[in-house]
Amino acid sequence: MLVRDAMSTVVLTIGPAHTLRQAAALMSARRVGAAVVLDPDGTGIGILTERDVLNSVGLGQDPDAERAHAHTTTDVVFADPSWTLEEAAAMAHGGFRHLIVLDRGGPAGIVSVRDIIRCWAPARQRGPQVPA
Repeated sequence: MLVRDAMSTVVLTIGPAHTLRQAAALMSARRVGAAVVLDPDGTGIGILTERDVLNSVGLGQDPDAERAHAHTTTDVVFADPSWTLEEAAAMAHGGFRHLIVLDRGGPAGIVSVRDIIRCWAPARQRGPQVPA
């Protein structure tokens, strides 16, 4: 199975000036755990995850004052839609839970560890049956 088969094509994009509260509200409304941060004048493409927002709030920072750019991961690992899920799963070794999938130079989707598990779980559930 390939990344294109598992990725979510619902890609929330925000700008670096969005507040963390705005980003969290958009992620919540779209039911996604990460937002792609597009900064054409700065770092290019980055990612802001729910964990980034949680860490900021946990430190007592004001989500209405903190901007996405201050919490965005810019050292991003990108995936290609033609990668196998095994190649994408290697992200777990790097501590990543989300990969931005690039196609033709732009974000085409996001694949998460959860997406990969969803694809693999049905196959594993159909494994050998143990007699009762």
